[in-house]
Amino acid sequence: MLLSKRGVTGIAFGLVLVVIAGLLLYRLLPGTRAAATKGPPPVPVTVASVSTKTVPFRLYAIGNVVAFNSVAVKARVDGQIDSVHFKEGDLVKKGAVLFNIDSRPFVAALDQARANLAKDQASYERAKAQDVRYQDLLKQNFISQDAYEQVRTNAQTAQATVRADEAAVENAKLQVDYCTIKSPIDGYAGRIQIQIGNLVKANDTNPLVTINQIVPVYASFSVPEQNLAAIREHQASGDLVVQAALPNSQHPPITGRLSFIDNSADTTTGTINLKAEFANTDTALWPGQFVNVVMTLYQQKDALVVPSAAIQSGPAGQYVFVVKPDDTVELRNVKIARSEGDDSIVATGLKSGERVVTVGQLRLAPGSKIMSASAAPAS
Repeated sequence: MLLSKRGVTGIAFGLVLVVIAGLLLYRLLPGTRAAATKGPPPVPVTVASVSTKTVPFRLYAIGNVVAFNSVAVKARVDGQIDSVHFKEGDLVKKGAVLFNIDSRPFVAALDQARANLAKDQASYERAKAQDVRYQDLLKQNFISQDAYEQVRTNAQTAQATVRADEAAVENAKLQVDYCTIKSPIDGYAGRIQIQIGNLVKANDTNPLVTINQIVPVYASFSVPEQNLAAIREHQASGDLVVQAALPNSQHPPITGRLSFIDNSADTTTGTINLKAEFANTDTALWPGQFVNVVMTLYQQKDALVVPSAAIQSGPAGQYVFVVKPDDTVELRNVKIARSEGDDSIVATGLKSGERVVTVGQLRLAPGSKIMSASAAPAS
């Protein structure tokens, strides 16, 4: 059946009326209007509260463990090593015998010096007796003054010779004593450089062995020279606590004190060298090790603290998302004074008790509705 042009137009007009009526009915049905105007769902985030607490002011550095005292043991006389009384790596006590050098040549020299002393002592006794006799003859005018002066000079010369012989005997004794090499400190022996049977020279370039004292022990580290004034100021009030931690170790940090500030800064690096002393009774620290050093200068009271995870960086600087009472967020610029662990100390921009977003900031914009997944106060 063919429809006229007028009929087709009427059908189309009717369909338009049906669509319009349907839309009006949809808008008027209960709940559909609210559904049409409903905004995006709340964003799930994690929030934390801004708090105040006492926070230590610390300086961090990489340090190197240094022996408290290190002695390169060398021979003081020439000779052959007869015996070694320790093993490499042993803990040796002060005064313990380390090496013996063949002492026979030095003992012979000592005997010779003693013999010379005995001979010259006899000559001196004779000269001294002669001096007494010539004094009596001079008083009786049996001899001239010049003759007596010659006798007295001989006696004085003999006395000086005896004193020189006595010094030679003492020196020979020292040479014999030097054949026994003892440890000058308590410490751990290193590798033996010259083994038994070898000849050694006095004060040779290479030491026989090196002994390191590690109880106590030092940790050497450097900090920027800008911190020097603060370090000196707080050190004047008492010992500064320094902790050293071994990387990748289960051993707890070891506590010591700052003991040395170098008398000049390094112009090439702009740093100042420091040393901290540790008791190290358990010998956990060993010379040459690298350690993480933390030095506490003072305790900052009532510091405004926020988790560092809340801090974001943008074109205008650092900012955080602050949660308002209606669970929407605002973007607020902040200034951070410093960081300590997982916390940041706020200089300006926040107040104690305010809530900030710590997780989920990438999905937020000013005015966004949030749904708090958890609330964790600043640690």
